[in-house]
Amino acid sequence: MPDGQRRLFDSHCHIIDHRFPIVANQGYLPPAFPLDAYLAQATPLGVRAGAVVSGSFQANDQTYLRDVLPRLGAGWVGVTQIPHDHADADIAKLDALGVRAVRFNMFRGRIDTVDDIVALATRCHAVAGWHAEIYADAAALAPHVGKLAKLPQLSIDHLGMTEAGLPVLLELVAAGCKVKATGFGRVHMDVATALERIAAVDSQALVFGTDMPSTRAQRPFAPADIDLVEKTLGAELAHRAFWTNPLALYRVSAP
Repeated sequence: MPDGQRRLFDSHCHIIDHRFPIVANQGYLPPAFPLDAYLAQATPLGVRAGAVVSGSFQANDQTYLRDVLPRLGAGWVGVTQIPHDHADADIAKLDALGVRAVRFNMFRGRIDTVDDIVALATRCHAVAGWHAEIYADAAALAPHVGKLAKLPQLSIDHLGMTEAGLPVLLELVAAGCKVKATGFGRVHMDVATALERIAAVDSQALVFGTDMPSTRAQRPFAPADIDLVEKTLGAELAHRAFWTNPLALYRVSAP
């Protein structure tokens, strides 16, 4: 489909604004990628809405989200990281700002036990309806599928990262988990095969995102990644991944 005819919900992008706290993660400080730079790249692709995701380098800070979400307006939401003792009242305030999910970065930096993840994710859902997002090698989640599958709603970043994690990911998908079709330049798997297998288990599981600006990825996002999704899944399933599925996951009305 020509770019001008697509409508994309970017379920995974990062805005990096050095006016707000940035924390070195494993010695890494990302270059700036402010909102204007993101929109200059994303808008011509057909991105009309999306989720701004907190990276490891933003730790538990939400000041940048308080700045960027009102500027983006309708159709845009946030995904944040919070400590385990974050008060219910403060979760509710973030929800009013437009935050719709809590993220656990197990792949790079943050260390949580699965019991801790389940406890905080369950509380966030009870307080604000948030789902949980996990960045991990899905292979490492194999011992915990039973606990994770019981969460009210879960999504896994970047196709679960590895070929070895795909069987675990498919178990979670069968239990209702969503999967971010993102970060194709950072995963270690055949992307097209993974997309096909996930969609075969649940046509509503995949949610597309650019992963811009692709910090520390071996290859940054390219517009050809959008074409790959459409070529692999076909027009109908690709439209679900681009638009219908993420709108439902993030509980967003079509802008």
